[in-house]
Amino acid sequence: MSEPVKKHGAEEIDNPSVFSRFLQATELDVRLIGMLGALIIIWVGFHLYGEAFNDGGRFLTPRNLWNLSVQTASIGVMATGMVLVIITRNIDLSVGSMIGVIGMAMGLLQVEILPQYLGLGHWSIWIIAVFSGLILGAAIGAFHGWLIAYRDIPAFIVTLGGLMFWRGMAFQAADGRTISPVDPTFALLGGGPYGSIGATASWIVGLLACVGVIYMLYSARQSRKRHQFKLRPMWAEGFLATVGCIAIVASVMLVNAYPLPKGILRKIGRETGQNLEGAFISHGFAIPVLILVAVGICMTFLMIRTRFGRYVYAIGGNPEAAALAGINTKWMTLKIFALMGMLTGIAAVIASARLNSATNALGTLDELYVIAAAVIGGTSLAGGMGTIYGAILGALVMQSLLSGMVLIGFDSSIQRMVVGSVLVVAVWVDTVYRKRAK
Repeated sequence: MSEPVKKHGAEEIDNPSVFSRFLQATELDVRLIGMLGALIIIWVGFHLYGEAFNDGGRFLTPRNLWNLSVQTASIGVMATGMVLVIITRNIDLSVGSMIGVIGMAMGLLQVEILPQYLGLGHWSIWIIAVFSGLILGAAIGAFHGWLIAYRDIPAFIVTLGGLMFWRGMAFQAADGRTISPVDPTFALLGGGPYGSIGATASWIVGLLACVGVIYMLYSARQSRKRHQFKLRPMWAEGFLATVGCIAIVASVMLVNAYPLPKGILRKIGRETGQNLEGAFISHGFAIPVLILVAVGICMTFLMIRTRFGRYVYAIGGNPEAAALAGINTKWMTLKIFALMGMLTGIAAVIASARLNSATNALGTLDELYVIAAAVIGGTSLAGGMGTIYGAILGALVMQSLLSGMVLIGFDSSIQRMVVGSVLVVAVWVDTVYRKRAK
């Protein structure tokens, strides 16, 4: 009687074991798969809702998805830095207000200060403005980090004070005025019809990205061989390479399927003396999206391949043990907040360039969306756990919810209720995941 029972038990766990072996071979994160599934459900759900109640689905269209990628860029850039902050058991509530004050500083430089000395439209204005924004962001972040690490003030209090102080400073900088328009070259960094690279350049970027995916998989495999670590099966390597390249090619096809508006074509035609009536000219990848990808690659390298990244995870796992191991936790905290500030400066560049202006309200509530993106992306509020790609995907999920609710006509109060609910659910899922992992 015992033999059939064993076979029956083996049959019951056969399917789960197949999936488990697949995950073990490919080393895919279960939560990553879950987030991708949630993203697909959100996209399809909003599209079907639009078809049923809003005179046609508009969510899964090249135009909306292209705009969605641009809207995700600034939140995604900041979310990559928030991962480090939360991993080390801190929080930064000031990033939205920092966007406001940094954007205002860059706007004043471009519109009222630099033209007096360099002349209106000088080629270096946008470069000086960008670097000034990055330096200002890093300085504010470093100041926050110094207060937290060397003056033992809780991060919650320091950044909550920063949230109020920097928002007020943004208002005081120009007495509440809107500063516009920004430098034309600077405005390209925010996307729009002119802030994209076109079809040909997008295909070049896509092909280079495919080569990069294959090279990274090959390099990782060679590194494992040198250190005599366990290798992934060749079919798993091929699967990862194929899925990665398919996703990249699909992204290129999507952004190239969104044409420039007719009004822009007529303007370009007048400037170039060509008849572009009826022509199909693709947007291609928006510059903010390429900035987000570059930041994501650099931050992933920083976290995975450098001593700095290992120290971040060590501090998050056990701050006392990290200090006893010789890690200067105070200096690391200051550097992490300075990096967060610099990434906020990059986000301020994207946000103000996209608006073609600087306002004291720029970045309002962005701190909540950034924290939500990091948590939805798998960063644990208990510290010690989080990934850069997860935070970027979390930002895309968050922005998809906001964009979808706008398309179907939900007002801002409903949007905030949904975002708050999603954040609570994400923390609950993280709590359950950690309990099961023990």
